[in-house]
Amino acid sequence: MNSHVSAALIEAPEQAGADEVVRLVDVRRHFGATAALDGISLTVRKGEIVGIIGRSGAGKSTLIRCLNGLERPDGGEIKIEGSSIVGLSEADLQPLRRRVGMIFQHFNLLAAKTVEENVALPLKIAGVAKAERLERAHDLLDLVGLADKAKAYPASLSGGQKQRVGIARALAARPALLLSDEATSALDPETTRSILALLKDINRKLGLTILLITHEMEVVRTIADRVAVIDAGRIVEEGQVWSVFADPKTPISRSLLSGSRPQLPEHIAARLLPTAGSEAILSIDLAGPEAHGALFADLSSALPHSFRLVHGGIEHIQNQPVARFFIAVPVRDPTLKDKVEQFLTARSARVEVLGYDTDHV
Repeated sequence: MNSHVSAALIEAPEQAGADEVVRLVDVRRHFGATAALDGISLTVRKGEIVGIIGRSGAGKSTLIRCLNGLERPDGGEIKIEGSSIVGLSEADLQPLRRRVGMIFQHFNLLAAKTVEENVALPLKIAGVAKAERLERAHDLLDLVGLADKAKAYPASLSGGQKQRVGIARALAARPALLLSDEATSALDPETTRSILALLKDINRKLGLTILLITHEMEVVRTIADRVAVIDAGRIVEEGQVWSVFADPKTPISRSLLSGSRPQLPEHIAARLLPTAGSEAILSIDLAGPEAHGALFADLSSALPHSFRLVHGGIEHIQNQPVARFFIAVPVRDPTLKDKVEQFLTARSARVEVLGYDTDHV
C-alpha cells in the first residue's frame, strides 16, 4: 500500500465485546429431506483467516449464504460480532450485512459502471455522499494496486484485476468479516498467488477477519490459519492448517488433501499385496522438530540395514516443517518391521503399513 493512503483506511473495524467475529452453534438447513447443514458449530475470531474445505455438495455454499443472510437456517444460532442474525427482518439485516464483505468466483461487477463506481456502489446504496464514497473508492483502489484503473470499465480488465476490484468493493463499508466464495477458482495459478498475497496483506494491515470457502487446498495452505473440513453438512475435522495437513484424521480429509501431500508412486502402489512380499512399505507422517531432524540417520544407527527410502519430502506450512516419507522394510527378519514402527512412533511419527512389495527395483 502506498504511503499516502488515508490512515482511516487501515484502521481495524471496531469490535463489539469479545473478539469473536463469527459464532455458529448447531446451525441446520434442510432442503426437503436433504440436510445441507446438519449441526454446524464454528467460531472465527478477529483477525483470523479460516478456510472451509469440502467436496461439491458438502454444504459450503449454503453455509456462506446463511452467514450473509441470503439463506435462513432452520435451527441453530448465527452471530456476527455478537449480534444474532437469525430471525431478523430484511430491514434489520441490512446494517449487519454492511459488516460482511463478499468476494465471488465470477467477480459480479456491473459492466456499465466504471471501476471506481463499482467500488463505491455499496456506499452509494448506504447513502454516503458522492465525494466521500469516491475518496474511499480511490483509497481502496490504491490498496489493491489499481489506482490507475479508476475510470476503466470491467471489460478492459484481466481476471485478476477484476477480482482486485471485487476485493476493493467488498472492503468499501469497512466490514468486520470478509467472505470469499471460491474467489480464485476462475484464475490461473500465477494470478491466484497474487490475489492470495493481497488478501494476506489486507488481513495483516486491516486486522480483517476472512472466511474462505474453497475446494482448492493450495488456497488454504497458502494463507489460512485454521481449516475446517465439511462433509455432508457437518464439520468432520478442524484445526491449525499445518496440523491437519500433517495428519488428517478422517477419510474425507485425507482424500481432499491427497493432491497436496506426497503419495506413493502409482507403479509401486499398484503392485502391493496385503500380506506377502519381500518388503513392507510404510508411510511416515510427522511434523515439528522431528520432521527435519536426524530421523533416518538415527534409525539406521539403531537398526542397521533396516530400511530404504522410497519416496517423500518435507514442506513448511505456517512456518512448521511437515513431512511425509515412504520406506521399504525387508521382512526377512519378522521382527524388524515392528522394531522400525516402534522406533518411529517413539519419535511422534504416525506410521501405517500400506502393503508388501514383491518386485522392488
